[in-house]
Amino acid sequence: MLDRTDARILLALDADPHATVVALAEGLGLARNTVQSRLRRMEADGALAPVSVRTRHEAAGYPVLAFLTLAISQADADQTLADIAEVPEVCEAHAITGDGDLMVRVVARDTVDLHRITLDLLRCHGVARSSTAIAMVESIPLRMAPALRGLL
Repeated sequence: MLDRTDARILLALDADPHATVVALAEGLGLARNTVQSRLRRMEADGALAPVSVRTRHEAAGYPVLAFLTLAISQADADQTLADIAEVPEVCEAHAITGDGDLMVRVVARDTVDLHRITLDLLRCHGVARSSTAIAMVESIPLRMAPALRGLL
């Protein structure tokens, strides 16, 4: 669980992603060892996502972003998720409630490529059907800063 000090460190990193541990410590009035140990703990605990998550899909040559709702066989969920994870254009997947079982975020080079990716997902063990929604515009980018400020 993140606390107030963790939130301060993360917000400072949001403001200056290239800040050194020393610069963060000085700017926050914390000991260098405190900042360093907390960053290591957050990385080890999984509180910090991998750096590649910050990469914009458009910059990587994937201008199309889509969300697929997949209906899967619940009995084979582990194998299904393993197969889905093998599709390189899959950015994330979440078990959901509602009409489908999984919400899968994918990136594609164009709509023809999106069709290929959809077929690849439909070929995964246990996937019964899909429904696709193509993102038109990113209205509010993925963010955590407002929630982190709530910890202050």
